[in-house]
Amino acid sequence: MGANIIVLPELFLTGFCYEEDLSDNFPYKTLEPLRYFVQEHGCMIISSIKDGRTNLGFCLDSEDICFQPKIHPFGPEKEHFDGGSRISPLETSFGKVGLEVCYDLRFPEVARKLALEGADYLVTVAQFPASRGHHWRTLCLARAIENQIPHIACNGSVPEFCGGSMIIDSWGEILAEAGKKESLIMGEVDLNHRDLVREQISALKDRRPKVY
Repeated sequence: MGANIIVLPELFLTGFCYEEDLSDNFPYKTLEPLRYFVQEHGCMIISSIKDGRTNLGFCLDSEDICFQPKIHPFGPEKEHFDGGSRISPLETSFGKVGLEVCYDLRFPEVARKLALEGADYLVTVAQFPASRGHHWRTLCLARAIENQIPHIACNGSVPEFCGGSMIIDSWGEILAEAGKKESLIMGEVDLNHRDLVREQISALKDRRPKVY
């Protein structure tokens, strides 16, 4: 049986090439082959593309496409990208997706807002550099554990990037993990397990935002 949800790294079509002619805009003709693919296979594809000055995360399924822009451009990206101004789960035929793009992973507020607004699972698409692989792994696990939510995290591979894509359950257990080289991993996300974890440790209910 094939995968229902396919996650690809950030800017999978172009990488960080800033030439304007590599940008796309609505209706995103560069995604046309993927539209045929999801229609044929009844699946969903998640990644990001360059739309002018926006690094635009997307969820594409057989019914529609929806978007979450990258909130935090990193370092030199700021010269070429503007940060998004909205954070909310994306309604798809495979549930509510809490989508983060790369550097957003370092900001716990993003994942927390997505979790509190009802995301069924988190997805991070990224190009984390090889020199910060231990940061990537720790942050991916932390976002799952602190929000008690499944986390599918897809990262670019060597030589520039650290790889280490992961599928993590709501308890913080790693269901599948890639190495540094290009690879394919698969795992099953159980949303009922998320609810059981939140009943066992009621961390989200026990928050005291007025004190914070």
